[in-house]
Amino acid sequence: MKFSIRKGVKKDAVSILKLIHELAVFENEPEAVEITVEDLEKDGFGEHPLFQVLVAEQDEEIVGMALYYNRYSTWKGKTIHLEDLIVKSSMRGKNIGGALYESVLKQGYEEKVRRVEWVVLDWNTPARDFYINSGAKILHGWETVQMDSEGIHKFVKRKKK
Repeated sequence: MKFSIRKGVKKDAVSILKLIHELAVFENEPEAVEITVEDLEKDGFGEHPLFQVLVAEQDEEIVGMALYYNRYSTWKGKTIHLEDLIVKSSMRGKNIGGALYESVLKQGYEEKVRRVEWVVLDWNTPARDFYINSGAKILHGWETVQMDSEGIHKFVKRKKK
């Protein structure tokens, strides 16, 4: 089976969103996806893109993707944050994820970043093992902190009083 990796383009937004929905189902949060094709088109392929995406393509079908963006660390400087690496469930085990992962790390190397970082669920043992075997370190003692739009809204309203 032959596949290729290329930089995503605006017309890929529909396929990218389908992969995002598939990941949400895999992570037991099928209702969590709020973005639209229009959001992806505007935010990733507009005048000031907020993310980059690499897609894996086989027979003109997108079967995987790696979505990432640049961050800045006060300790390290320029870094890349790998937001999601997704391969269609029917295409897993064919090294597509490994090729996407390698492509993101090569991008980091070419950009001379000091770190590529991402989050992995604690129950996703195959992904965790893959990352550890590649030389990545899982940081213990650090926990992801988030505030959703409802929380932001409530916080700002409370502070205005």
